[in-house]
Amino acid sequence: MKSFDINATYSEITAHYPSHRAYPLIGIMGNFGDKGCELAEAYYRSIEVAGGIPIVIPPVDNPFHLYNLLSRIDGLMLSGGADVNPLFWGEDPLPGLGGINSMRDKVDLLAVRLAYDCGLPMLGICRGIQVLATALGGSVYQDIATEHDGDYLIKHSQNAPRHTPTHRVQAEEGSLVAQLLGTEFVVNSFHHQSVKDSGPKLRITARSADGVIEAVESNEMKSIMGVQWHPESFIMNGDRRMMPLFQHFVDEAEAYRKAREVHRRVLTLDSHCDTPMVFDQGVVLSQRNTNSCVDLYKMYDGALDAAVMAAYLPQKGRSDAELLVATTYADSILEEIRRQVQASHGVQIASAPKDLFNNKMLNRKSIMLGIENGYAIGKDLSNIERYRREGVVYMTLCHNGDNDICDSASRSNREHGGLSEFGRQVVAEMNRVGMMIDLSHASEETFYQTLELSTRPVICSHSSARALCNHPRNLTDDQVRALAEKGGVVQATFYEGFLVESGEATIDDAVRHIMHLINVAGIDHVGIGSDFDGDGGVRGLQTAADYLTLTRRLMAEGLNERSLRKLWGGNFVRVMSRAQYNTLFQYGDAEQ
Repeated sequence: MKSFDINATYSEITAHYPSHRAYPLIGIMGNFGDKGCELAEAYYRSIEVAGGIPIVIPPVDNPFHLYNLLSRIDGLMLSGGADVNPLFWGEDPLPGLGGINSMRDKVDLLAVRLAYDCGLPMLGICRGIQVLATALGGSVYQDIATEHDGDYLIKHSQNAPRHTPTHRVQAEEGSLVAQLLGTEFVVNSFHHQSVKDSGPKLRITARSADGVIEAVESNEMKSIMGVQWHPESFIMNGDRRMMPLFQHFVDEAEAYRKAREVHRRVLTLDSHCDTPMVFDQGVVLSQRNTNSCVDLYKMYDGALDAAVMAAYLPQKGRSDAELLVATTYADSILEEIRRQVQASHGVQIASAPKDLFNNKMLNRKSIMLGIENGYAIGKDLSNIERYRREGVVYMTLCHNGDNDICDSASRSNREHGGLSEFGRQVVAEMNRVGMMIDLSHASEETFYQTLELSTRPVICSHSSARALCNHPRNLTDDQVRALAEKGGVVQATFYEGFLVESGEATIDDAVRHIMHLINVAGIDHVGIGSDFDGDGGVRGLQTAADYLTLTRRLMAEGLNERSLRKLWGGNFVRVMSRAQYNTLFQYGDAEQ
């Protein structure tokens, strides 16, 4: 055994000022045996060789400790071990089922669900792929020798040394595992359970010759991969053939770490969420809801600091009685937003830039109030001052269909030729009281007339690029440039119909629109306004919990922290500051 000189090692470490470089921290779910938590050396050695820092996660009793621990790591590896209890996918045990570990099952499955929610990169190995499938809605063969259908079955539980390849695997063209290892490769094999059904969130990417599932990856463009063999075993024999799997996983964890660090340092803001539209479906801000894209849990999972909750009013009749109904309806929505915020912990209403930064410093989320459709004010200009006093930060002049203020981009009769005379008064009054003017949904005539008339910069709270998707709700490049010249900001949105003209939109299309808008307007004039819960959300970017993934994608496009600071909220806050400066209610003087 080679001698170890502790003094020499200590001197080597302390000879230079410590490097500021950080490495991704990889949590490995530990096995559980007679002596408690344990882990085979090959798992953590593979992570070390790939450049990560491994730590072992024991099967902790307290689920809140697990939740807290997952928030401190950058990637989660699920190691091999005992069979998964079939009760978790609704089956009774069959004779071929081996030994199970109920304590570990509970912790592993919960860890996957929690890690999935926050987009934490995951790699499942052997039992780990089965845990991924079980936790995310799939199922597992308890014993492939007695359950698996097929003309023949190869031997999957080998007696060979663990680093010895024993059978071939065929990977799907274009899959991640094929990119890393090729479309055909050989693996070791030490299992008698396997994935039966990958479930809706995972897709099958590799099989053995008998059809047994050998690899899965995310069906929703997340950093998730599971493999049935034991790739970690090869490095212990000096064989690096499986290192591309671990290198990719550690690289994904590093990208996640960097994105989370950016979100810790910069204010992140979504300028348009329609979540109040689903309040009547039982959605509560302080609970994790399956039928909403935004709640406080998803804001924490996606490291989103602030969201503008819009009081949306569909355009209806314009008689005096109908206008009064519209105003009353807007009042009720705004009151319900305030009530839900007041009933929740860790969140406050914000109405000015200082509120946003104070809340972030105190690790509180911010909810801002917006009105989508100036129909809410009826024909009464005094409502604008009243709404600003109540904390409303912007009002969208119209929605689909013309109103008494202006013509709309959609369902319009062009009755005003842009702004009406009343609309011109509305613009002046919004400037006076410090309420931002939102031109999403406005016709081009309304857009240009408002830009000319307003003494303050304006926003488009949820609009994308017409050059990439020819929809009247999107902005032409000329509009984008004109908005930028006046100091305004366009907030890219994630509604499928505004991203692609046909077919399925994904996060790739959302990034494409953001980068196009930046190329046209400059980085100082683009932001993010999802339209979540108003039909916004696409594969890979479905809820506020996916915002760390979006930041990772934008960093891969070359945006640095300075640019991300502007995009994620700095530009919107700058316009808000200029809109509120030297007005009736500047910098948070509105009553709350």
